[in-house]
Amino acid sequence: MKARLAPVYFRSGIREDFDRQLSILKDLLADVADFLEPVSIGTTVPQADAVVFPQLVGDAFRQVAKLKKIGLPLLVVTSEYGTVAMWDWEIVSFLKAEGLKTFAPYNSNLTKAICRSLAVKRDLQQTKFLVFQDNPGEGFQADIFKRFYWWEDRCIQDMKQKFGVTIEKRSFEEFGKAAKLISDQEARKVWENWDLETSGVSDQALYSAIKIYIAVKRELAGDSTIKGVGINCLNESHFSDTTPCLAWNMLFEETGIMWACEADTVTLMTKYLWHKSLDVPIMMSNVYPQLVGQAALKHEKIESFPDVPDPENHLLIVHCGYLGVLPKCWSTEWKLRPKVLAIVDENATVIDARLPLGDVTLTKLDHTLSRLMTVKGELVDYVQYPGSDCRNGAVVKIRDAHKLMDSFYSHHILLVSGHWEPQISNLVRVFNLELDEF
Repeated sequence: MKARLAPVYFRSGIREDFDRQLSILKDLLADVADFLEPVSIGTTVPQADAVVFPQLVGDAFRQVAKLKKIGLPLLVVTSEYGTVAMWDWEIVSFLKAEGLKTFAPYNSNLTKAICRSLAVKRDLQQTKFLVFQDNPGEGFQADIFKRFYWWEDRCIQDMKQKFGVTIEKRSFEEFGKAAKLISDQEARKVWENWDLETSGVSDQALYSAIKIYIAVKRELAGDSTIKGVGINCLNESHFSDTTPCLAWNMLFEETGIMWACEADTVTLMTKYLWHKSLDVPIMMSNVYPQLVGQAALKHEKIESFPDVPDPENHLLIVHCGYLGVLPKCWSTEWKLRPKVLAIVDENATVIDARLPLGDVTLTKLDHTLSRLMTVKGELVDYVQYPGSDCRNGAVVKIRDAHKLMDSFYSHHILLVSGHWEPQISNLVRVFNLELDEF
């Protein structure tokens, strides 16, 4: 995916300087942008994701009406380093004050992130997320799963209206039957091409996990518009003798396709925006603030939270027994293990992996798909509770958990390595989102 940028010039500018800067930008941004033929202010701008100004001149102050008629975001990249030139700050400030959506990146990485976001926004109009489910909420733990918004028709409709994404549903029951029909011999042959740590997992459990990978690949074949996939793998786990964790790892590392546990499409949408726009490691898990107390401890079958300084501002992050589904390429440690949760088949497996310690960002779109939460934190440690539903969870410290408790969107949270405030501030503007920062 590349952004389509329409270069625009001022007739009062120096065309030779414009052409020189445009040539530089074509080289610097070759991997993230395609440049259309240049046009002058006041003429028809071709269909594009944004217009780019390789050159600004003072005439911009007198051309506001013509700029507003363009109707596209304005990307100002006027220095030879792929950034805005500092001499253009006054013009940029003026354009913003006039209500024009103007991007003026101050380093080349921001410029590239903006271009990727613009490309993602266009591509989403022809994107599908595939989910395997039959009667969500009617299976195991119905008292919990019936409460989730991502299965509501309104959520699906709003996602289509906001981002253009289509949710395509297919039967998990039929999918599970098809996966079981795949032979052990075919699964064994596929596994010969992979090198992943699976000691402690039986051959039969491993083959079942690989069959999910094969079956999902068959479902995806021939439809390049499917960019994300999910399975109602816990609530309707009776339709399968395994879990899709290994398949998600294999498919992502092989094709880059995104996934979401439990067919949570709001999580999938959030993950897709972050990773495809910013190219950052991101994963889904459950969040258990220590402020929640006994309710969280009971669910994870543990007696106490980790003993840490300032416990009120610490979160336990764990999903399906471990940190969650994390591809090996983003992990400091990675291993496939036998299942932990009672809700899934005895033959199922789960990933035990770790993100690097250090800065992390917690994030999620809200149910209206109009707001994005970001919470700066630090992954300070991992904690193990043998025999519990938290065999290896992450301990994350944030600044003010009391404030966060009043603002949580969901028990599902996305964990991103690093802090990304400048990139996210531009991403939300591209997608017309409000930013809730903590």
